[in-house]
Amino acid sequence: MTVGVLFCSDPLRPRRADPHFAAQASAVRDRDGRVALVDHDALEAGRAGEAVARVPDGFGPAWYRGWMLRAERYAELEEALAARGCRLLTGAADYRRAHELPGWLPCFRELTPRTAVLPMEPGEPAPDGRRLALSAAGLGEGGLVVKDYVKSRKHEWLEACYAPDPEALTRVAARFVELQGEDLTGGLVVREFEHFTGAQLRVWWLDGEPVLTGPHPDSPDETTEGPGDLGGVRAAVRALGVRFVTTDLVRRADGVWRVVEVGDGQVSDWPSTADPGVLAGALLAAGG
Repeated sequence: MTVGVLFCSDPLRPRRADPHFAAQASAVRDRDGRVALVDHDALEAGRAGEAVARVPDGFGPAWYRGWMLRAERYAELEEALAARGCRLLTGAADYRRAHELPGWLPCFRELTPRTAVLPMEPGEPAPDGRRLALSAAGLGEGGLVVKDYVKSRKHEWLEACYAPDPEALTRVAARFVELQGEDLTGGLVVREFEHFTGAQLRVWWLDGEPVLTGPHPDSPDETTEGPGDLGGVRAAVRALGVRFVTTDLVRRADGVWRVVEVGDGQVSDWPSTADPGVLAGALLAAGG
């Protein structure tokens, strides 16, 4: 059976794809691909059965292309789809491994800033200063960056993201946890600050090969020449073992390209300046 693609539906017009994904859905249909819709709001509310009600029975193997989901919600989506005869081509374990930093860090450790991971229970307060200091020991003296397993608060850079020294780390971490609230995913991550220059690039990988090297969706009009050799990143992607992933790269001040983020490709944003047909063609050709 040919591969299908599941898109999030428009909350106001549930028979249509969400406007953010409409061009991608059209590109899949233009290539004779199969499209079905899922209700993201229902998924987020824990109503996975309701969310997949518009997926035809026996839909077969499929990719998800939609808004980000917590790993627990994605597992519920996988289970609900399986009951309707639809198999997600990225299983729940693979999704978590690519989506959350502790899953991908071991494979990319030499390509990304040094990192400490502090698991947290839901609703737990920020780690105390002693625990933070012990975790951050050895991460360098040029500053520290705080985030959770998936997201940072880079727009509150000095308040809840960047700690210029270990003494400021307790304050920044506490503020980050406070602002994230119930949206905090997994726990706290403390990373060594590295000085970067130029625009970020996003590389899209399918079965260990790059599909597109292009601008980061946060800055789709910024262009920069990427690294001439992706061999080290390719090896790390293949070691990760997840079929569809993205890697965000940026040049360090000394000219070395660094991986600053890895993500599951199904929930990574496609740049508005890139042809959605490139992605649609690759997903359909990948096979189930």
